[in-house]
Amino acid sequence: MKHPYAVALAAALVASCALLTGCSETGQPVDFNAGGKPDGAAPVKPVDADTRMPTGPKSDFRVTRTLDDGTHIARTTLKGRKSGVTGSVWVWAPKEYQDPKYAKSGFPVLIALPGGLGSPQDAEGVTNYWVGGDIKLQENLTRWTAEGKSLPFIVVMPMLNPDTRYHDASDIPGQQKMGTWLTEDVVDLAKANFRTYRSRDGWAFMGSSSGGFAGLKSVLKHPDKFKAAIASGPDIVPDSPLWAGHQAEKDANNPEKLARRLLRKGGPDVYLAFQVGTRESPAVTLPVQKFRTAYGKGPIHTALQLIPDGRHNAWDYQKGMADGSLKFISDHLKAPVPSRS
Repeated sequence: MKHPYAVALAAALVASCALLTGCSETGQPVDFNAGGKPDGAAPVKPVDADTRMPTGPKSDFRVTRTLDDGTHIARTTLKGRKSGVTGSVWVWAPKEYQDPKYAKSGFPVLIALPGGLGSPQDAEGVTNYWVGGDIKLQENLTRWTAEGKSLPFIVVMPMLNPDTRYHDASDIPGQQKMGTWLTEDVVDLAKANFRTYRSRDGWAFMGSSSGGFAGLKSVLKHPDKFKAAIASGPDIVPDSPLWAGHQAEKDANNPEKLARRLLRKGGPDVYLAFQVGTRESPAVTLPVQKFRTAYGKGPIHTALQLIPDGRHNAWDYQKGMADGSLKFISDHLKAPVPSRS
């Protein structure tokens, strides 16, 4: 189900794109490879065995927005080696990432996905609305980290769909391999450019509506790679018309069936923070409640954040993140470990 609020949100965000060009640094290259091996220098030894130093090659990131604390949101074009998909990815690292005491430390990664198609569009294709200055996700994460509600996440914001059709974050036969794009190529981009973790303890998703479905499905399908997700007003089952004639493949990307498989296997443990607003349609809220009742047991740990007067939009979902959802997943992910030198 693709909620009409996603369309309204996309339209509202078109105006915010102008904000992305208001900074003098816009378009300038930025290197997030802090702590990586300088040319000709000895490799930097990480603070612990779980920390993965940037593997390279470095991507060509260009500033799209600069926050008041001097951190940057930047964009690159990723040509997915495994999926064959080419599209935009935006990234942001918190101020702690540049702190010398964390120069040898890995950071958790939050892959943030939009709802709808991810509109508005930029010159390079479909964008991701979490980059915008009106939503202020990054400013909020900075505040929530200071308040102890969130880990200092690296935020990776890929496009969700390569065109004007819904791909359900999946490798639908005959279509572009968006499942591989999100769970392999985008992950490889983060590993190449940032200090991350080898274990799944540092990898999570966050998304709204169809983006919430994508994160939920990705964690359940790949619990060996991802540990947690915040799924806000999510679709619970795949519903792209592109699945026509491919029922077996559709079933293999169905969160309900994936949850049954994980329960049969008995693990690994995953942590799913669902969010719904009290003013959302029962078509959104009831499937979430049914999913938690049927599958929220054993290795599948769930929480539900009810957002008072909340609607199906990114602004209201951030209220739920502040009120408990981010703390829920942060408590089960790995924080950066400071070094002594």
